[in-house]
Amino acid sequence: MKCGIGLVKRHVKASSIILIGLLLGACKTGVKEPEVFDWQGHRGARGEAPENTLPAMLRALQEGVKTLEMDVVLSADSIVLLSHEPWFNPDICLDFKGQEWQDSADPNIFHYPYSEIAKCDCGSKPYPRFPAQEHYFAEKPKLIDVISEVEEASMLLNGGEPHYNIEIKSKPAWDSIYYPSLEAYCELVMQDLSKASLGERLTIQSFDARTLQYLHQNYPQIKLSFLSENANIPPAEQISALGFVPDVYSCDYTILSKADLKQLQASGIKVIPWTVNEIADAERLRAWGVDGIISDYPARMLSAIGRF
Repeated sequence: MKCGIGLVKRHVKASSIILIGLLLGACKTGVKEPEVFDWQGHRGARGEAPENTLPAMLRALQEGVKTLEMDVVLSADSIVLLSHEPWFNPDICLDFKGQEWQDSADPNIFHYPYSEIAKCDCGSKPYPRFPAQEHYFAEKPKLIDVISEVEEASMLLNGGEPHYNIEIKSKPAWDSIYYPSLEAYCELVMQDLSKASLGERLTIQSFDARTLQYLHQNYPQIKLSFLSENANIPPAEQISALGFVPDVYSCDYTILSKADLKQLQASGIKVIPWTVNEIADAERLRAWGVDGIISDYPARMLSAIGRF
């Protein structure tokens, strides 16, 4: 029997989109595998499936990533759900009636209860940036549902326990517009994550220093990742302004230098750049010694470079 797993996708709502066919009997070898390089699926596997949806997460999991990277926002009824923007992005989403979003319509996700948000299709519309991406109805799922489905799928896939890198989407200009307050936003996310009991498998990331500072003070056990796209301020100065040493420094790969990488690692900080989609760039960064790579195309990367 060949040891393999197949995911069968139905083009229906994400709550029932994945059926998993299993061939598990020959998969266990009893041999301890080496430490896995931290390949992370950006918004799941955005190059292959609709971003921040359950199918994208399960696709990345099947392809062998160590970590699922995702973004979370809030609904009007305080549901934590996956979305890169705290609004409906007309480039990828259709409205509640399956039509193009009108300029006059209110796209703010925080203004709608989850029962309405789940009617919005963010998977069927072709996305020119990712021409190979599959398309089918996909809603913005609840965070807690995604974790539950991924944990179950991981057991069925007979792989290692998945890790999660979850971005809280905040900035001062968004306070009281896309969430009630920064503190309330963080607490709602942490309520869901406390139910999941992910332990060391959880990292929370943010560009917003306030978010990381709040979590560092109130949840010191949580691993934190400082996101950066600032090429003008050296990483050491960014960390100094943050006020504590984060577990991870995660920057746009184009602004990372080998010298900065070594300096950060010497300070005990892991470095995981984003979003690396070309094999040559990934090979260069791995040769430098980065601790992980975030990519829209985990299958492409793992096939060319390998997991370890």
